Amino acid sequence: MHELPDPALDEVASFFQALAEPNRLRLLNLLRNGEQRVGDLAEQTGMTTANVSRHLSLLQQRGLVRRESRGTSAYYCVADAGIYQLCDLVCGTVARKSEAAAQERLGLFRR
Repeated sequence: MHELPDPALDEVASFFQALAEPNRLRLLNLLRNGEQRVGDLAEQTGMTTANVSRHLSLLQQRGLVRRESRGTSAYYCVADAGIYQLCDLVCGTVARKSEAAAQERLGLFRR
């Protein structure tokens, strides 16, 4: 972020905002295995197809997924697999903090 101009910082914030919704993270996680149809994603998440489409549309606007129409179906895939490195880094940090908090609670209960 060092020396990024304000418009670029706005873009970065918009990127992270797209990741700040659990259902969008679920969709990205499901797309790890390759492209999928909106209906299949809806079935796997328990969301409506309209809701899945709305989330995928936002992810597409932010450049995180790509859409391809085939017949009457829309297929989505991850635009840049590097997003998973970022997500794995954040998930690892959250997991370590959660584990440390659990260990701390366990230590308090043993006293």
